[in-house]
Amino acid sequence: MRGLKLDQLQTFLDVVELGSFSAAARKQGLTQPAVSLQLRELEKRLGLRLIERIGRKAQPTAAGIELSLHAEKIGAVVDAALDAMAGHASDQPGRVRIGTGATASIHLLPPALKALRERFPTMEIAVSTGNAAAIVEAVQENRIDIGLVSLPVSGRSLDITPLVEDEFVAVFASGAPIPVEMTPEALSALQLVLFETGGNAYRLVEGWFGAAGIRMKPAISLGSVEAIKELVAAGLGCAILPRQAVGNERDAKRFGIKPLLPSLSRTLAMVLRTDKLRDRALRETVKAFERLAKQ
Repeated sequence: MRGLKLDQLQTFLDVVELGSFSAAARKQGLTQPAVSLQLRELEKRLGLRLIERIGRKAQPTAAGIELSLHAEKIGAVVDAALDAMAGHASDQPGRVRIGTGATASIHLLPPALKALRERFPTMEIAVSTGNAAAIVEAVQENRIDIGLVSLPVSGRSLDITPLVEDEFVAVFASGAPIPVEMTPEALSALQLVLFETGGNAYRLVEGWFGAAGIRMKPAISLGSVEAIKELVAAGLGCAILPRQAVGNERDAKRFGIKPLLPSLSRTLAMVLRTDKLRDRALRETVKAFERLAKQ
């Protein structure tokens, strides 16, 4: 990159491969003096002899042999870069990096990604999980392209689009005794298995208890929705989870699921930088999430 010219490297490789300046000139559609000039300029740039004549054949010197190994690698990388750029030039979806919370990654993301893969089989999709704050930070630092997080979200230069409203429910092991009403007072008397601290879901549930003047005291805190469900199924307590986390038929048989009183819900939103270049991959991902929100 520091003064080396790709054309000169390619000419050098052709001379090494063909053993002749004139053969290299014919291959490239150049004159022999033009090929000789490129080699002289390359040798001058490096301060080394790269080609020597042994009889009538042009052969690489020791330095030339070593340079040819590097030049072949450079050529392969350049070819790969050109292939990648060709995909962008044809407006084919390339790569999209998505950040999401644990619940959305399990229950909301799969149908959207399935639709994308069916339409664009070659599209590269990278998904990372974390809490809302970490995902928003990654979006702001351009380490991911788009985030799915629960509101509220704060940050400068963010484009925030609400997608799905998801209520919270109380979740009990099947057959376990259930209070008549799912109030903060009733649930605070039980063993609670809740989200770990630091995430929006924890803060929302904590605020729900706090509005009733109750300080929430979970018996167990976990970062995994599926782990919380397994502990509840084993009879280790009651959980407060987004309804989408227990919305399938299997969970309906395993758990007792009751709405909270008063009700509590969260809004899942799509977050991007306002100045983010929306290439084909990102545009199609945004559309997939928006279609999912309308279902």
